[in-house]
Amino acid sequence: MPVDCVRPPVLRPGDTVMLVSPSGPTRPERVARGVELLTGWGLRPVPAPNAYARRGYLAGDDGLRAADLNTAFADPRVRGVICTRGGYGAQRVVDLIDMAAVRRDPKVVAGFSDITALQFALWRGARLAGVHGPGAAWRDDRTPLRSAESLHAALMTTSPVTVGAVAGEETYRVRVPGRAEGTLLGGNLCLITASIGTRDMPDLRGAVLLLEEVQEPPYKIDRMLTQLRRAGALDGIAGVAVGQFTDCADGWDTTVVDVLTERLGDLGVPVLGGLPIGHGLGQLTVPVGTPAVLDADAGTLTVSPAVH
Repeated sequence: MPVDCVRPPVLRPGDTVMLVSPSGPTRPERVARGVELLTGWGLRPVPAPNAYARRGYLAGDDGLRAADLNTAFADPRVRGVICTRGGYGAQRVVDLIDMAAVRRDPKVVAGFSDITALQFALWRGARLAGVHGPGAAWRDDRTPLRSAESLHAALMTTSPVTVGAVAGEETYRVRVPGRAEGTLLGGNLCLITASIGTRDMPDLRGAVLLLEEVQEPPYKIDRMLTQLRRAGALDGIAGVAVGQFTDCADGWDTTVVDVLTERLGDLGVPVLGGLPIGHGLGQLTVPVGTPAVLDADAGTLTVSPAVH
């Protein structure tokens, strides 16, 4: 059964949203298109003080990245937090987040990939529902109009989100019939696996687990799913929503579809692949931390809004 969550207020025209980089570095020219998009929706995007900092593969020192998050959470003028991109580094700063500030003034947080670690931390520390969707370093070639419309709907409306399986998606054939209800939790498979043993790893019993990944060969997908199974993390889950597994191939005959089918197909729960959620073309946005219905027979994932 779904568990209680905190839904932040829906974003409205005129609201300020802070653009933060909790993980990897980005560049102003990459974020410019995202700023243009958000401005077109009537929002006021403001880069955080250290949004363009860089320290190797990190967007600045841990202290700077944590400070930007805490600035966004503490400033009453900021009504939403949109991550510029993923990459790596969110797990290094989540223990520095001022969760009391998050609980005092809940705000919608949007991002994906490495941002799964941030959303797990906010779920643990504040039961904050979030938005799994593209970051502000926007790429029209990967996230076209339908992707923008999907993110807009998740941030600026209170309608449920329904995503249908797409026959052209590589994981479309990954399917176990049935219908499941539960809180949608998860995101990037690497980050879920890396959360095992930390206080941020959510209890997935009764949950619908969302999985997506990029540039990991099938044997590594196998290894991560096997670790989740052996750790007991998948015990009692209600269902699995399988998103995009982009560029997950190598020279072996075993494909990522083979691995997903084998490692998820015997869990005894509904599984629905082919969902355009992840790192692939046409990425769509879904709330996380809210009640969801996975209907593998109909080929749909319907999720309650992250905002109210």
